[in-house]
Amino acid sequence: MRLIQFFLPDKGKRVGLVQGDRVLDITAEEEGIRSGLDLLLQGRTPAGATARAGWLARRFRRKALDWPSLQRESSRQAPRLLSPLDPPEVWGIEGTYAAVPAPPPEFFFKATAPRCLGPHAAIFSGDPEAALAPEAELAVVLSAEGALFGVTAANDVTARGLLRRGPASLAAAKIAQGACALGPCLVTPDELAVEALQIRCAIQRAGEEIFAGVANTRELGGGVPEIIRRFGQLGRMLPGTVLLTGCGIEVPEGIRLEAGDRVDVEMQGVGRLSNPVRMPAAPRQRPGTGPAVEV
Repeated sequence: MRLIQFFLPDKGKRVGLVQGDRVLDITAEEEGIRSGLDLLLQGRTPAGATARAGWLARRFRRKALDWPSLQRESSRQAPRLLSPLDPPEVWGIEGTYAAVPAPPPEFFFKATAPRCLGPHAAIFSGDPEAALAPEAELAVVLSAEGALFGVTAANDVTARGLLRRGPASLAAAKIAQGACALGPCLVTPDELAVEALQIRCAIQRAGEEIFAGVANTRELGGGVPEIIRRFGQLGRMLPGTVLLTGCGIEVPEGIRLEAGDRVDVEMQGVGRLSNPVRMPAAPRQRPGTGPAVEV
């Protein structure tokens, strides 16, 4: 199953089942399916959710959307992709691709759903000292039982400038609004084996590719099952939790994201997660109010 969430101007957030170049709208408020997370909770397992999605598609038989047409810049006036899931929590781990044996990597809290981005949503870079850098990663989605439900691509945006300030700045460097992009779709294990997926990260600037790197999940220390097993030792996690499995592509220290850039994270079997980089909107001053205010 290839699952997405998308936006329709007249209907809001919808749940979609991707079949080739078609997207079937399987949203069903009367059935309790208003999001991808609802489908995960009802199906409980990848097989259960796939069967539920197929039943919904057969029941409603709505006109299909064109999958390529959803691959567009974010706009509230046109259909567009959203993050494939609204995760209750996102966790990360570092050091999983290290070539030299080291102490077991530590997990860290990354984000909640409101802090996540979908495809084509903007990463905001307003502080040059933050030195934002992309980290292309395989993201696994956990089922109600804490097992592998599906995978998607992720960009674990990191403020490397803050990391250099020491451990006290770790949270600020990893946890920020829009510092975690997910997409374009969630793919269940029956369609995609996670043991050897190629991941590519590229940065486009002024029409040129200024950086590109590749990694493969076969280089993950212990593999995905071991990372999930170790993560489960932290205690029971919420269904739909997303676990970022670590980055195997190192962006050089001299490269930092700038307004106007575009980051592409492309994952075999999942697709391309593309996000522009922009400056935050400047505060505007209302007439007669004195200091500038956010509007």
